[in-house]
Amino acid sequence: MKPLSPAPAAIAQPTAHELALSGSWTARGIGALPHRLASVRVASGTVAVADVAGIEALDTAGAWVLQKLLLRLRDEGMVVTLSGLRPQFAKLLEGVGEQVADRKHALAAGARPPAPILEALGRSAESALQQLVALLGFVGETALALAGCVVRPARLRWRPVLYNIRSAGFNALPIVGLLSFLLGVVVAYQGADQLRQYGANIFVADLVGLSMLREFAPLITAIIIAGRSGSAYAAQIGTMSVTEEIDAMRTLGIAPLDVLVVPKILALLIALPLLTVFADVLGVFGGMIMARAQLGVGFPEFLDRLVKAVSITSYLIGVCKAPVFAAIIAVVGCFHGFRAQGGADSVGRQTTRSVVQSIFLVIVADALFSVAFSALDL
Repeated sequence: MKPLSPAPAAIAQPTAHELALSGSWTARGIGALPHRLASVRVASGTVAVADVAGIEALDTAGAWVLQKLLLRLRDEGMVVTLSGLRPQFAKLLEGVGEQVADRKHALAAGARPPAPILEALGRSAESALQQLVALLGFVGETALALAGCVVRPARLRWRPVLYNIRSAGFNALPIVGLLSFLLGVVVAYQGADQLRQYGANIFVADLVGLSMLREFAPLITAIIIAGRSGSAYAAQIGTMSVTEEIDAMRTLGIAPLDVLVVPKILALLIALPLLTVFADVLGVFGGMIMARAQLGVGFPEFLDRLVKAVSITSYLIGVCKAPVFAAIIAVVGCFHGFRAQGGADSVGRQTTRSVVQSIFLVIVADALFSVAFSALDL
């Protein structure tokens, strides 16, 4: 004999202050009941009793509909008490009630008018200060981890270091070389017209050499690596943080900084100066080609003037900026990766912030270098 299917969900109102709920309050049983609940009214300022002893089955969908009804009645000034609720349904109804309340509060918060300008500015300043303090703390923890690897080299994992050198250094050669070459071409092309007017064609070597070796090559290389590798660091660590892999590492007694941060910093400290030298060569080569095409300055004349115009100090200044830029990119990228939480949306936000802040700090550091070198007369 085929078993009887449970009765559909129903609600009755025997008196003005009583509600009687019965049937199967499930996704299949509630049917069009949510639309009929809008007509349920109880006199405001009174105490109403909802008899739920007749509910045969309850799932999340039914509990959501029931909680929305109770919440509406309470918002209208009624005190509603449940009578005859089965113990197995109480926990489910309580959990769904918290979700309904949280959603209501979130919608109410989203509907608030925008905060005054001064309040928004203050909150932004407070958030920036908190982030700065957290970043400084992360820098300190990273410095301690690096010092620990120096004291005990056995802690250092060389395979991740070599892997990051390949991914952040060798694999970045094409894009760094192409953009440096084009930048050298642009610098020589822009200066060609002005130099031609004064018959100073040969000084294009001074223009290209000093601008590329001291400023453009290290700066453009750092910006490329910040967008390419810094974002990858933030996305990788952020994904691990969201999926609780980092928590699992801590549970196993593995220090996340030793495994995820230190190898990236060491690899970038090695790779970025080498990429800067590569960018120097390609940038000067691009300038040489444009000088020959626009000014008639041959390769031998260009190189002869370049050696006289660019001192070894100017060359080393550009190369010595690279380790500082590398530390900034790696630390900021890893820092924002650890701050990701919740889901993929948070990973995307932190990745974007890591790129923006890395580029901003690299440019600020370059400006500070310029001021310091100018004060030292270098």
